[in-house]
Amino acid sequence: MNAMALTRQAELLCRRARLTTGSAAAAESRNQLRAAIRAWNVPVDPDVAVLLTSELVTNAIRHETGETITLAVVCSGDRLRVEVHDTSCFVPVLVDAAPDAESGRGLMLVESLSAEWGCYPTPAGKAVYFTLAFEPEPEGGAGAADAARTGSRAGMVSRPPAVADRSRGTRLRFARRSPRRDAAPG
Repeated sequence: MNAMALTRQAELLCRRARLTTGSAAAAESRNQLRAAIRAWNVPVDPDVAVLLTSELVTNAIRHETGETITLAVVCSGDRLRVEVHDTSCFVPVLVDAAPDAESGRGLMLVESLSAEWGCYPTPAGKAVYFTLAFEPEPEGGAGAADAARTGSRAGMVSRPPAVADRSRGTRLRFARRSPRRDAAPG
């Protein structure tokens, strides 16, 4: 059998936006993310991406001492990666919020809905990120045919590249998400 596997070109799409810390920052981050997903035709659930971005931006604003934060949206390989950069050095912590708590569930949402998430130090403070894996195309879907006809590589898949962490001079791999707590050991 002579089969050929489609692979996604290692193209990198990136959008950065500096947001003023204030009540309008979360709405602006949602608009920026939606625009990127539409423009790049990213096969992720936009509602999930917007919800998780709002959570990270809200956390950054709540703990930010400066006047701005930076939103970075990166699409490469088979993932959408969203990063929120701020000047705080405090690392976010996943907590078990009480059922009647008014806050504290944001990172639980990020943990449960993203492919992976994490935090890394930057020269100015830190970046908190999450990734969403591309949704698979249905068997025999138009994506591969459209890609072949138009020359687009939107329906193709490969591993995402490593991300440079300039604060340490090393390269970070996309971290694997820890196993879900309710998963059976196997």
